Amino acid sequence: MSSGSPGVRIAFSVIVALVLTVLPLPYYLDVARPSFLLLTVLYWSMAAPWAAGIGLGWFAGLLLDIFQGPVLGEHALALAAAAFAFVSEHQKIRSKPWFQQALIVMITVAAYEALLFFIDEYTGHPVTKLVRWVHIITDGIVWAPAATILGYRERRA
Repeated sequence: MSSGSPGVRIAFSVIVALVLTVLPLPYYLDVARPSFLLLTVLYWSMAAPWAAGIGLGWFAGLLLDIFQGPVLGEHALALAAAAFAFVSEHQKIRSKPWFQQALIVMITVAAYEALLFFIDEYTGHPVTKLVRWVHIITDGIVWAPAATILGYRERRA
């Protein structure tokens, strides 16, 4: 696999992130589980927008909807919107230090959750518990290690 074509790494990381996202956990751990699939889509939308981006967000969201979505297409729409935000500003986000990137990720995850909240409310599947918003903080905390792991091959060369 050449460093110019990260397609296999993108596909592998999306599959691993999907498994980590749908893996059953006890409730007290599930509440704080980071959105691994969202973080993976955001990373690849920033690191390789020509290879990933909005299409990857839509496809990964559709896979997530198949596994756990009450409405087919809600995660696809929300992940595509989040990927669009990162693709359109990928150069600015990449130039920021890790802490600022984590804050941008937290804002993007909050917008992602807000969009899912509105879709759930519109379709009659409201989730009004405050624990829905807890993983925004864990996503910000996990962003730096996740981005380091996903970008390991580029930094190694």
